[in-house]
Parts: sequence; C-alpha cells; structure tokens
Amino acid sequence: MKTNVRNYNDTELLNKVKSLKSFKAIPDGYWFLGVRSNEDAPNVFDDKGYLFRGEQFIKVFPMTTNAGTPILQGGFLKYNKVGTAHVKANELYYDLWKYGLHRGKMPALVQVGNILIFRDGDMDRKAEEIGKFIKGLFGINFHSTKYDFTHHVVTPIIGEWSAGCQVVNDTEVYLMLINMVKNQARISYCLIDEF
Repeated sequence: MKTNVRNYNDTELLNKVKSLKSFKAIPDGYWFLGVRSNEDAPNVFDDKGYLFRGEQFIKVFPMTTNAGTPILQGGFLKYNKVGTAHVKANELYYDLWKYGLHRGKMPALVQVGNILIFRDGDMDRKAEEIGKFIKGLFGINFHSTKYDFTHHVVTPIIGEWSAGCQVVNDTEVYLMLINMVKNQARISYCLIDEF
C-alpha cells in the first residue's frame, strides 16, 4: 500500500527530532527514524521509515510502526495478557538495536536498549497509546515480512508480522538497509507522529 504520510525534507525531519524532550544529540553513524501515520489505517504498511547517517539522509521506505489486527484483536494473549506492545512516539531511543536474528532465523536488528511502550488491550483494530507507558526490554525488533529472501516480495498486509516490532514490508529494500547497518555496534531509533 502506498502510504499517505506526507513527504518531508531532511531539515523538517531533523528539526522535529531535535525538538523532542528525549533528544540529546543526533546519533553517530546510521540511525532510523519512523513516522507514524495520522491516518493509521488498520493492518497495512502506512507509515514511513527513514535511514540517516548522522544528519545525512540516506533512504525513505514504507514500514509499519503498529501491530497487525490479528494481534490487536486478541492475538497478543499468546505474548502478553495485558495487551499489544505499542511503541511510544515522539521519543529518541539511543542504542536501541544491534544486528542479530529475529526469532532465531531472520537477519534483523534486535532490541538491546530500553524502549517505552503502551499495552493496547481493548481488542479493536486500532493500535493506540492506552494507559500508562512502561519502559524495558520487550523484544521490539526491526525486521521484514519473510524468512526466505531468495525472491523480492512486497507484503501488503501486516497480519501477525508485527506484535509491536517495527517492520519493513519490501524484502529487497529491507536487505539493503540491514546490509548497510549490520556492522555498526548499536543502532538508534526515533519514532515520531506525522506532523
């Protein structure tokens, strides 16, 4: 699905990041920026991701920062009884990820630093910031939608590919991103709401 998140220039994005309360400095090396869609269409990849190196823009790509509807509507119970993990937006999470394997089989960025999440347990189709946020290690990884990368696939529906993880639906783009950042010791992530 084509995202309806508006287009931003580098300066707009960097100024927004620098305005956050959690901002200390632009991360060294590669880092990711997620922009969560205001439209928030259920179960589709309607958010945008950006790869930066310092203040240099590298790539923009479609992704999701929200869980899929099967998880939101009760699938979360196999992971957590309270609700689906929903990452708190408008925060910069320094040194959040390192290169590793998602579920032991997909090259990915795996969570090693603390992140803030909400637990969305109302079982509707929308990913929401419900209740109080909590901080910790929740397995919020950065990964794609296929374990087999021999074919280029663009997955239109989130489904069970995200229970809180930040997910790229284009395998070709994803592999390019992972190969660029995999040798960096830690990767920071900033998530903002569309503005």
